[in-house]
Amino acid sequence: MSDVQKYIKKRKSSDPGFAKGFDAGYEQFKIGAMLKMAREEAGMTQEELANRLHTKKTAISRIENHAEDIKLSTLENFAAALGKQLKLEIA
Repeated sequence: MSDVQKYIKKRKSSDPGFAKGFDAGYEQFKIGAMLKMAREEAGMTQEELANRLHTKKTAISRIENHAEDIKLSTLENFAAALGKQLKLEIA
């Protein structure tokens, strides 16, 4: 376990507010990171993706860096513009 992981575990056990906020924020971070990775794997820049989605580069950056409360339709359009399908799983 890394030092960062140890710190997070310790902090979560001693601060319920941190734990709740961390988990929610981490999930949003993962969504944005997955979207960015998919765009990069498709060999596309933010500008190119924005053009396909008829939006601005800043909107793509905001989605990739702050994916909180993102609409399902936005995720579907993002994936389709990359030539991919969105798959959801409830576990």
